[in-house]
Amino acid sequence: MVEKELHTERLDQVKDIFIFCCFTGLAYSDVKKLSANNVVIGIDGGKWIKINRSKTDTRSNIPILPTAEAILEKYADDSEIQRNQLLLPVLSNQKMNAYLKEIADLCKINKNLTFHLARHTFATTVTLSNGVPIESVSKMLGHKSLKTTQHYAKILDRKVSDDMLALKDKLTNYSNVFSASKSV
Repeated sequence: MVEKELHTERLDQVKDIFIFCCFTGLAYSDVKKLSANNVVIGIDGGKWIKINRSKTDTRSNIPILPTAEAILEKYADDSEIQRNQLLLPVLSNQKMNAYLKEIADLCKINKNLTFHLARHTFATTVTLSNGVPIESVSKMLGHKSLKTTQHYAKILDRKVSDDMLALKDKLTNYSNVFSASKSV
């Protein structure tokens, strides 16, 4: 999806915001209200998003990864966004989800693409799968309890299990070869 060129401005914007959330873990309600006040220089000298989650009022502190920063820069000079003192042109949740379905079709993604999937992708594919400790992921997502974040880790365990089952099937042929050579 990242590399797919969309020739419609509205679809391009929805794709950008979805990808932004894949790299920040922000929920729809939080990216919709994201303003320049939420971007600060963090402990590492880089840009961070510091925002209280709409759902839980828990603080999320998220270092801004290069992909997310590039998207912010893309919209930095947009007069409509500046007038509203926001950072991204976020449509209604209903429209975002409807346009995501359109984007999924254009990208030949056979999955029910919803905006919440971006947050899920941040938790699993972007962070946990790349070795970020679950405690750090939990803090960035603004979860009040580590148990909430552990849900994403279970999904990763399911994926590991499925991948290993497929590998076992492939390797069965090799073990049959060794068993046959033993009896000769």
